[in-house]
Order: sequence, then structure tokens, then C-alpha cells
Amino acid sequence: MINLTPQVNLLAERIQPLRSGPARVLVAIAGPPASGKTTLAEELARRLNAQKCQTVVVPQDGFHLDNQVLEERGQLNRKGAPQTFDGAGFVHMVRRLKERVDVAVPTFDRTRDISIAGARIVPASAEVIIVEGNYLLYDEAPWFNLAPLWTLSVRLDVPIEELRARLIQRWLGHGLSRTAATRRATNNDVPNAQSVLDHALPATLTLAPDGTLA
Repeated sequence: MINLTPQVNLLAERIQPLRSGPARVLVAIAGPPASGKTTLAEELARRLNAQKCQTVVVPQDGFHLDNQVLEERGQLNRKGAPQTFDGAGFVHMVRRLKERVDVAVPTFDRTRDISIAGARIVPASAEVIIVEGNYLLYDEAPWFNLAPLWTLSVRLDVPIEELRARLIQRWLGHGLSRTAATRRATNNDVPNAQSVLDHALPATLTLAPDGTLA
């Protein structure tokens, strides 16, 4: 288990001074699949809320296109690749999150493997929004429109071989055999991870797996 305390400490200290501005603070936590984005985002939000800074986490995963749409496009086997998300819709949502208003956002139900529209409300009272996802700093349309919107952007830098091992372990945890887990990771998840690395835009901070600045 990775100790996230150094990363959480560093990011909380960077975020607190940003609260003095008129706009909401939008923090991007970007990185390849299995780099630890979700866990870090949740731990950081927990710390900020404990410090009386109302913080909400918004995952990119709510913008997965429906499986039926992907099947019609012949892309179901590539689910998780950039083109399998409603990227333009996601950019529009992030722009709305800049305003201090209530914003309805979708969620992703992993058990049913579907996105659910309007499943959560980000309240106008939220000071900090932590957005986590693979393509928040991705140098292709429409994703590159996100870069100017972040108040602070963070990239998690994990070597591709470590990502591969984590991705295989993730599918093993979902009950797949070793062969099936390796095939699933190798044929889809690892190419997606490599694409994130190959098309990375600059981040305010880049964190190594040990929590140090890379």
C-alpha cells in the first residue's frame, strides 16, 4: 500500500492559498489508468473537507459513452480510449464548474458498466472541485481545451511496466483468470496508458509514485 500522506500534504498546502480568488478552484489529477488518481483524489478531498474547505471530487468516468453506442461504432473493445468518452460534453461540464453555481454531473456505475446522467449535484457552496481522469492533460481535441481551465494541475507519473502490473491485478480483482486479465490489460488498458503518456500536456506538478516531485 502506497503512503499517500506526502502527496496529500503537498497538494493541500498548494490548494489552500488558491481559495482567495473569486472563482472556484479546479484541481486536475491526471494520469494513466491504474496510476492512483481516484485514491489520491478521495484522500485529498477528505483532508480539505477536514480543514473546513468544502471539496467535491468529480471523476471523468461519468462521461463514458454507453456500451450500445460503442458497439454500434465498433469500439466496445476499446472502452476507456479517448474516443469512447463524450469529450466535448466533459469540457462543457468543466467550464460550468468554474462558476459558483449548482452543477448536475453524471456518475459511472461500475457494477452495471453504465453512466448515469444527472446522478449528482455539485453544490454552489463547494470551494474546491477535484477532477480526476485519464485525459485531463491530453494533447488532442477536444481534451486540450481543458488545460487553461485548471487552477492547479497534477500528473501522476508511474512507469508503464508498473502500470501494466497494476492493470492486470485490477482485472484479477474482478474475478478474471490470469490469462484473461493479462489479455484484457494488454489489448486495451496498456495502449490507453501509453497514449496518455505519449500525448501529455504540461502539469503544474508531477508526482512520482513515492510522493516526491518528479
